Amino acid sequence: MTRLHDLAASGQSAWFDFIRRSFTRSGDLQRLIDLGIRGVTSNPSIFEKAIGGSDDYDDAFIRLGRASADAIYDDLVLADIAEAADLFRPVYDATDGVDGYVSIEVSPLLAHDTEGTIADARRLFAALDRPNIMIKVPGTPAGVPAIETLIGEGINVNVTLLFSMPQYEQVALAYISGLEAFAETHDDLSRVASVASFFVSRVDTATDKRLESTERPDLAGKAAVANAQVAYARFLELFTGQRWDVLASKGARVQRPLWASTGTKNPAYPDTLYVDTLIAPHTVNTLPPAILDAVLDHGATALSLEAGIQQGREILIELRGAGIDVEGEIAKELQDDGVRLFADAFSSLYQSIVTKRDAQSPADSAGVLLTEAAQQKALDAALAELDAANVVARIWAKDHTVFQPDPAEVANRLGWLQVMDEVAADADNVETFVEEVRQAGYTHAVLLGMGGSSLAPELFAKTFGIADGFLSLEVLDSTAPGAVQAISDRINPATTLFVVSTKSGGTVETFSFLKHFYNLVTGALPRERAGDHFVAITDAGSGLADLAGQLRFRKTFFANPEIGGRYSALSHFGMVPAALAGVDIRRLLASASDAAAASASAEASSDTPGVLVGAAIGELAKLGQDKLTFLLPPELASFGDWVEQLIAESTGKQGTGILPVIGETTVFEAPDRVFVRMALPGSDLPAAPAGHPAIDIELPDLYELGAQFFEWEMATAIACQRLGINPFDQPNVESAKVVARDMMAAYQRDGTLPVLEPALTENSVAVYGETTANSLREAIIGFLGAAREATRPLPYVSIHAYLAPNEATSAALAKLRLGVEAATGRAVTVGYGPRFLHSTGQLHKGDAGNGLFLQLVATPPGDVPIPDEAGASASSIGFAALIGAQSLGDRQALLDGGRKILRLDLGADVAHGLATVLSAID
Repeated sequence: MTRLHDLAASGQSAWFDFIRRSFTRSGDLQRLIDLGIRGVTSNPSIFEKAIGGSDDYDDAFIRLGRASADAIYDDLVLADIAEAADLFRPVYDATDGVDGYVSIEVSPLLAHDTEGTIADARRLFAALDRPNIMIKVPGTPAGVPAIETLIGEGINVNVTLLFSMPQYEQVALAYISGLEAFAETHDDLSRVASVASFFVSRVDTATDKRLESTERPDLAGKAAVANAQVAYARFLELFTGQRWDVLASKGARVQRPLWASTGTKNPAYPDTLYVDTLIAPHTVNTLPPAILDAVLDHGATALSLEAGIQQGREILIELRGAGIDVEGEIAKELQDDGVRLFADAFSSLYQSIVTKRDAQSPADSAGVLLTEAAQQKALDAALAELDAANVVARIWAKDHTVFQPDPAEVANRLGWLQVMDEVAADADNVETFVEEVRQAGYTHAVLLGMGGSSLAPELFAKTFGIADGFLSLEVLDSTAPGAVQAISDRINPATTLFVVSTKSGGTVETFSFLKHFYNLVTGALPRERAGDHFVAITDAGSGLADLAGQLRFRKTFFANPEIGGRYSALSHFGMVPAALAGVDIRRLLASASDAAAASASAEASSDTPGVLVGAAIGELAKLGQDKLTFLLPPELASFGDWVEQLIAESTGKQGTGILPVIGETTVFEAPDRVFVRMALPGSDLPAAPAGHPAIDIELPDLYELGAQFFEWEMATAIACQRLGINPFDQPNVESAKVVARDMMAAYQRDGTLPVLEPALTENSVAVYGETTANSLREAIIGFLGAAREATRPLPYVSIHAYLAPNEATSAALAKLRLGVEAATGRAVTVGYGPRFLHSTGQLHKGDAGNGLFLQLVATPPGDVPIPDEAGASASSIGFAALIGAQSLGDRQALLDGGRKILRLDLGADVAHGLATVLSAID
């Protein structure tokens, strides 16, 4: 028998305020249980010291690799809590649920967020799945309703950060109300438990400091005990009487006061002061290690608290007379400080996790290999300049002068720096919506969008697949009538949700899709139900936002307006579709948040992968190596489409640019190439060709794409800074749109598009362009000869396919690409129109003019009308005319920019036309 057993006999349980993996696994915690310890409390400060200040967890860090900080936190902390709870389970059983509890805290960052606290508590309680777990919830104004809700659901709660009787009274009443709610559906209340953690020593610390300037120094060291005594008196009042008796008859347990922070801060005070004076029935004292040793050695065990209650009341009155309001001003100040300190410790814990993770497994930090001294010299100088000018910190401060003197389209385009945290805060809203549509019977989702609105969702659908029970997601970003009709034919309008996604709220393609599918739904379902099948993602105040209200869309998500489309993967534009497909957006966002935090706190530019890569590709582009070639495993193929837009649309302007090259089926070497190799564990990828600059990135799992989104956004911004251009505008994108709009207006007026005169026609393929060739082969080879013969800057060839995307056409285009590469020895890219107009189209018209463009068009086998208004039958134009106007507008914009373009009309049979073109260059 020990003094701890004697305390238990008096009605007070001793818990231990400490946890660490080695302490649990070594048998030390079990020895304390044998000595009479009957529970454990933890907090972020304890875990920060345990994880950051020991090597107990190194093996786990190696095992977890490059997982997100959230995932690592859960793995480490929940494992420790679960192991401790299992050790205390015999105590729980032996005391019939009175003791044996292990407490874990909800994120302190949620201290002022009721719903967030409830969600995190539910998550932790379910994950640990043990009856002797208590979830620590702060007794803040936002925490009080959370306590009531959680108790009402049968979740054990340890209310923390209480500093006064009024604060305690609120949480005690919330506990009682929660039990009453629980009793509505449960007859036995005995398995719901709670303690109210009343912090002690901090009250004396704050009060004694104020007493120094008063005439009552004799009150020093008395406030904390008096404060606890008064709170205990209120406990005795609250848990008696008719209201409580009803609950007690069903087995309800009182919410025991728990004395926390019981280590003395003033060495002049007895070390066991806050134990010896606070012994009473139905209480808990949680002891830090040093105080536990002192109690075992010389602590008191006799009841002491109740005899001093009246004196405690008198001391608080005397303190008020001295101008010190313990229960009001001091209690609020201490609670606010406690929230802040725990939040700081929690943030420090996460930083320790990131630091340890990166030290153990730095594999995904981009490795940059430069093959020439001039390249390395340029990169070293760039990094030094970035540091000297404090560029990264200025970007985080949203200083537009990093990029240009004028703040236009810079100062309001930096929302991507923190959007992942904003969306994480809204994750409950997104997930609730997803669950709503799943419960409503939706099985498919079609995203209607272009460019930045479509590429990230397509990535999520193709890369992560569709989780069981979630919506099968596909993306429509082609105005080819065949593409629109193919989706229309294979969906069931009754079970399909249409995600209408456009930042500006007026994109012609997106609105055309919307009107078509709205009419499709109204043709199959009652008109009043049509809006339920649509959700909008847009900026507040946009035309789409207004229309969504008029058509009574099921929901509208408003994205951060300070983000351009190509930087929006981590915003609602990417995360809502991802969640519909069953992607764990919290994990993805946490990965991005970790990367952003590392960037914001990095001491040198070279310490952050995004900055290092951005400086490298920017400087290499200046040296003529401006073809950034991505080597990707099949699982990451869609990442190439996303990053292609980001880089091309950001860098391709003012006579400069970096051309992303994606989707090559063979590694094609050329002196203007820089290779980026991104791999997952087990990826069978070739190494970058020897002699070429290379960037090597290893991803531990798919969810690390969250970090890659951020790192490549930062890399692109830095590359643009090195090139002296604005990463966030797109001055040439509009040129093709203007011409296309004029042609569409003419079509709606006259019923026809401009008719071009072919230079020649062979085997149903018509050739348009400046050529005197007599055959298709002569025309194509002659056109491509300009690419083969040119020197620096080395040109490239871009194939613009204004065709309906499908597997057969894509395979034929891949063969054509190989043929063009062989014929020219130059980089070749392929893009479907009109989607590339919203991505690489900016680079094609804004770079140095060294591109050659092979435009492929065809006669659609049929047309799909575009309603003039959603819900109306009238139509003055169809998708065939729309894609025709877009191809003609793009052609004219390229010609106006002095670019070389050869247009090939494949006729009505695309497969035959492509085969004819292939044979001409074979």
